[in-house]
Amino acid sequence: MANSDYIGRFAPSPSGELHFGSLIAALGSYLQARARQGKWLVRIEDIDPPREVPGAAHTILRQLEHYGLHWDGDVLWQSQRHDAYRERLAWLHDQGLSYYCTCTRARIQRVGGLYDGHCRALHLGPHNAAVRLHQTRPVLQFNDKLRGTVVTNEPLAREDFIIHRRDGLFAYNLAVVVDDHVQGVTEIVRGADLIEPTVRQISLYQHFGWPVPDYIHLPLALNSDGNKLSKQNHAPALSTGDPRPELIRALQFLNQTIVNEWQDMTLEDLLENAVANWNLSAVAKIRHSQMRHAEL
Repeated sequence: MANSDYIGRFAPSPSGELHFGSLIAALGSYLQARARQGKWLVRIEDIDPPREVPGAAHTILRQLEHYGLHWDGDVLWQSQRHDAYRERLAWLHDQGLSYYCTCTRARIQRVGGLYDGHCRALHLGPHNAAVRLHQTRPVLQFNDKLRGTVVTNEPLAREDFIIHRRDGLFAYNLAVVVDDHVQGVTEIVRGADLIEPTVRQISLYQHFGWPVPDYIHLPLALNSDGNKLSKQNHAPALSTGDPRPELIRALQFLNQTIVNEWQDMTLEDLLENAVANWNLSAVAKIRHSQMRHAEL
């Protein structure tokens, strides 16, 4: 069903170039948005400088354009959004929904690996401290439009998690929620590796009193060793040659019907046909299989 109010997005971090696994996430979110005649936004999540590769952000944008995945509006850069994140941190503090914490990873491991609220009532100051959300809205399950009801690890859902790091950097969960809300994102299509942080993000939406977007977590592409294709695992960058074979391979991974004639089409016609034939139900048939290998 077409929905002009639909807003989707692709939000890569500039820790390296896009690879085949990234293409699946980008293409899936793009097709879902375009099939609903909605907007598709691109956001660069550059809030963790130690993990970023110089020049990677602009390379990612060039890769998206090379593969015909053109976005709507301006690219949003998280590195330019610090004031918005500080405003939300201040709001949580004023509401009594956050506190400073000086616990180390070593201490948290000693108590079982999940934070136990040790600093919640200590009224610590900001020196050498992280900021944690006082968890009052734990999310014990959520609905994924591809996977159905996803049941949460309850201790994880109830944990007071970090929203501002000890090193002064803003936590991913805070930044992504603030930006998705500001951009009006109605549905988030991304890889299944991000299922776990979803419960924390939904919790933040609820603490802020904001509407929660829909979620679709796509199957992951794995290498021949059964590991997720990722920059950390040195997945090769997308080809700079003809983008059509890689796009067709990504469509096949997503269990879409491929017509032989597509291989001879222009890139624009190929994507137009992919949008017209996008079938989320077909993706659902492979949602339980995380062992789909991308033969490289």
